[in-house]
Amino acid sequence: MNKSEIQFDPKMLEALICPMTHSTLSYDPERQELVSKGAKVAYPIRNGIPVMLPSEARVID
Repeated sequence: MNKSEIQFDPKMLEALICPMTHSTLSYDPERQELVSKGAKVAYPIRNGIPVMLPSEARVID
């Protein structure tokens, strides 16, 4: 399996929360990100693995 075939399993959302607000996240499959509306950030998903570090998050509106 190559890197382009590794997919994020949306069922993981049940176990993941935003490390900054401790709120639930939503999955953006187009951008491959987990979005925290409360913190107004999006965490990247790299090679199917969410990178849940605030320093890696992208600020959103």
